Amino acid sequence: MAYVRKINTRYTDSFSSLTFELPALITEKGVIISHLRYLAWFNTKSDSWKERAIFSLKLLVEYINATPNHEKGYELLKAFRDSLATGTIDYETCDDALGLFWRPRSTNDINNILHHLNHYTDFLALQDDYNDLRVNPFRKASNYEERLNWCAYYNKQKNVFLNHLSDYSDAKLKAQRARWVTSLPNLKIDNDKVVRFPEEHIDDLMYKGFENKGTPDYKMQAMTTLLHYGGVRTSEVFHIYTSDIILHPTRPDEALVRIYHPEYGSAPDPRYKNRKEYLNLEFKQQPRNKIPRTKRLHAGWKGALLTDNRNFFEVVFNPASKAKEFLDLWILYLKYQRVEPEGNSSHPYAFTNSKGEPETEKNFQRQHKNAVEKIGLEARKEHGTTPHGHRHAYGYRCRKSGLEPIEIQKVMHHKSHTSCLVYIKPTNEEIREIMRRNEN
Repeated sequence: MAYVRKINTRYTDSFSSLTFELPALITEKGVIISHLRYLAWFNTKSDSWKERAIFSLKLLVEYINATPNHEKGYELLKAFRDSLATGTIDYETCDDALGLFWRPRSTNDINNILHHLNHYTDFLALQDDYNDLRVNPFRKASNYEERLNWCAYYNKQKNVFLNHLSDYSDAKLKAQRARWVTSLPNLKIDNDKVVRFPEEHIDDLMYKGFENKGTPDYKMQAMTTLLHYGGVRTSEVFHIYTSDIILHPTRPDEALVRIYHPEYGSAPDPRYKNRKEYLNLEFKQQPRNKIPRTKRLHAGWKGALLTDNRNFFEVVFNPASKAKEFLDLWILYLKYQRVEPEGNSSHPYAFTNSKGEPETEKNFQRQHKNAVEKIGLEARKEHGTTPHGHRHAYGYRCRKSGLEPIEIQKVMHHKSHTSCLVYIKPTNEEIREIMRRNEN
């Protein structure tokens, strides 16, 4: 019986001899090795990208299993795209002839799935066995590798899926080709919901939410200060070493916080060329962005714009006075509450749990949620009361402080100057208020 399941596996690349922990698809014919090779080739991509790539291929394999009678690969690919858009359920009969029971997907979701499949089939078309695996016609292909190579062939020959266009000349060339199956048009929506943490509640969160039986939680206060007044991404906090927080060289009453790339940032010990080597040889640990997402110590890395050839950026506090407040909190945390790692549990990370182990993102989110609810708010993304809402508050505060977008890009460590726009846009009501003031 045909089936497809997602598993996690260790894969050793035959060319580099490197071993990776990767998601994979297993079928009644075995593991789809070509996709493992594909994920290993793009091993520097984020875990969420890999999970999405696996999810997209799993949908295609499920569809191949459900529709065995297609004569040609491009017919199957077009029908696959249409089924994603319309769903496969007959709501009049409450049945599904294909047995998939897919509900209709959004345009953005469909185009993302097609993009991942397009990327994978482009990779297949470059492999040495690309032609050999198409000896059998599509319908007579005996395994998934052969069928997926046929999909790659039709995608390449007939430009089945509309490619992601990154270059004008490339776009012009591809526009001249007939596209058998195109992406769906995206609807542009400017969401007016406020996703930044409400400034009128930040003091309550800091001094009432992060408090236990009259004792302030200096760790949560310090970490949240980095998010709210430093604009740091939540995941970045968990890559900070104790040695990354120092006194500012010209303003010694303020903290200078540097956030290094978790792998390629310079190590605190000059004997090591980077942090990856430092962690491996000193602590027998991996950088936290390379730990699988299913493990509690995982911390992602978004790809911040680094500002120094030692591969770090500096936190810019806004208001600037918060650099002094953070230093005060950091000293109080070190002096009274930080649990030091012991013995074989030694590590360089700044923030620890009650056992001296590196603090985790999941535990931080749980404590943040509890504190938000403690002061009478609901912890929801659309209210701005999740940890990421602090970064939105920081970006909007920078704009109100008079910083230009190019300056906001720098302090928020975005690679693109347009990335900050979502953080600084006003709501409709705020625009109306500006108009009222101008009218008066």
